[in-house]
Amino acid sequence: MEGRRWHAMILAGLFWPAAASCADAAPRRVVSMNVCTDQMAMLIARPGQLYSVSYLARDAGTSAMAGQAEAYVVNHGLAEEIFLMKPDLVLAGTYTTRTTVALLRRLGFRVEEFPPEASFDEVRANLARMGELLGNPERAKTLIAGMDAEIAALETANAPRLRTALTFANSYTSGSGTLVSEVVKRAGLDNIAETLGMEGTARLPLELLVLADPELMAGGRSQAEGPALAEQNFAHPAYRALAAANAEAPLENRLTVCGGPFTLEAARALQDAARRAKGRAP
Repeated sequence: MEGRRWHAMILAGLFWPAAASCADAAPRRVVSMNVCTDQMAMLIARPGQLYSVSYLARDAGTSAMAGQAEAYVVNHGLAEEIFLMKPDLVLAGTYTTRTTVALLRRLGFRVEEFPPEASFDEVRANLARMGELLGNPERAKTLIAGMDAEIAALETANAPRLRTALTFANSYTSGSGTLVSEVVKRAGLDNIAETLGMEGTARLPLELLVLADPELMAGGRSQAEGPALAEQNFAHPAYRALAAANAEAPLENRLTVCGGPFTLEAARALQDAARRAKGRAP
C-alpha cells in the first residue's frame, strides 16, 4: 500500500528534488540502474560518492564486479525507490526501462545514459565520459592507460592465430560490430562469423559451423542448472564431434556483457586456450 501511495505522489508531481547549487559540481550521491554503468561507476567513483547499484551488479554470472557490488545499496530500477534515494545523478543504459528514465527526468532528476559498447574505442569513450560526470577524470585516464597497455601486451604475445567459432545457446554467434568479436581480434584470433560476413548477433547454422572447420570453439553453455531447450545445439552429434576434435575455451558472460578493463581477461583466456591447442606454453 505504501509503495502505491508513493507511486501516486510521484506521478502527480507532488515531490521534486532540490536543484543542485552548482551544475558543474561533482555529484555527491549517485545511483546507477544498469549493470554496465554500475561497473564503470564502481571503478571510477570516489569513496562515498556512489550510493546504489542495480541488483544485477551482484549477479556473478553477469557482473565482473559482483563482489565489489556488495558494498552498495541495491536498486531494481524502479522510479519510486530511486526517488526515495534522493540522488543528484542517476546513471542508466540507453536500453534501461524507458518509463523509469522518462519519469525520473520529469521529476527533475539528472539522468545520464550510456550506450552499450561494441568496441574498445567505445569502452574508452564511456570510461572517459564517466570520469567527467563523476568529477574524477584522472581515474578514468588511469584505467584507459592500463587497458591500452594490456591490449598492447596481447598484440605482442606469442599466441597462434586460430580459426575461432563463437557458439552460444540457440546456435547464436557474434559477428562484426560486437564486443565479443572485438575480444577475439584482440586475442589475435580469427572469428569465423566475421569470415562468413556475419554482423551483430546472428544464427550460425550447424552446417556452416562444420564447413568452417574451426580450430578453437569459444562460448558454450550458460551456467543455468539443468537441461534447457535453448542449448540443444550443444547436444547434437555433429556439434559434439566437432567439439571433441577441437580445443574449447569457455567465454564468461560476466566479462563481455559490459565493456571495461576486465573484458581483456576474456582475451587473455582465449590466447591461453589457443596456446594449449597448439602445445605452446603461455
